[in-house]
Amino acid sequence: MRVLVITVAGIASRFSKSLGYSVLKCIYYPKSPKETLLYKMIHSLEEFDKYIIVGGFEFEALKAYVEQELSDLKDKIILVNNPYYREYGSGYSLYLGLKEIVHSDFDEVLFAEGDLFVDKSSLKRVVDSPRSVLTITNSPVMAEKSVAVYCDSEWKLHYIFDTNHGLLRINEPFKAIYNSGQIWKFIDTSHFRKSFESLSENDWQGTNLNFIQKYFGSLDASEYEIIDFKTWINCNTVQDFEKSLDYNSSAIP
Repeated sequence: MRVLVITVAGIASRFSKSLGYSVLKCIYYPKSPKETLLYKMIHSLEEFDKYIIVGGFEFEALKAYVEQELSDLKDKIILVNNPYYREYGSGYSLYLGLKEIVHSDFDEVLFAEGDLFVDKSSLKRVVDSPRSVLTITNSPVMAEKSVAVYCDSEWKLHYIFDTNHGLLRINEPFKAIYNSGQIWKFIDTSHFRKSFESLSENDWQGTNLNFIQKYFGSLDASEYEIIDFKTWINCNTVQDFEKSLDYNSSAIP
């Protein structure tokens, strides 16, 4: 069983501020409901058996959108409400999503943050890879906005992020550093479950990188693949979102 987990619980205040009113950005559209980030992500990944969508902010609006616009996938979608989206970090939304399937019979899990636009060909490369996958972008690594990932001298992976958008720090020699694409694939189900069970309640209430680091941090280089996205837009503002509308059918339909 292939599972896609998408987290969309956050308030996204920068997006609403740029738009001029409060909105759940994953279901925002100017003209057609098929323009939304959520619709495009899900319909670009139609190979999956289950779609777990974790919401919180404007949950009733999300629920109505899923029922009306994603009805063709209603038998595959599990909609989860995170009531602590204001109090806890992004890790708790991931926890609630993974909790739905961690003890079930699955073969792989793809996790995507719900505010991204990615070209379809790049997503296909992630889906088709036989290994666990972390994704990167061609954007420069900047402390004020990046989630960065670097490879140490043994090619072990380490994620770094400054919640205050100040400075990033690496205190050891490293072979490479990238801007994270915020989409990951997990295929080692045993390691996946062990990583899930090993995190404390406090860990899950922090960033989703706690789980990502636990899973990928102990993998050998032969066990994962790094895939760079051709087109990647992190839609922090409505201006970012409008860029995604400029792409034709060669990107996400």
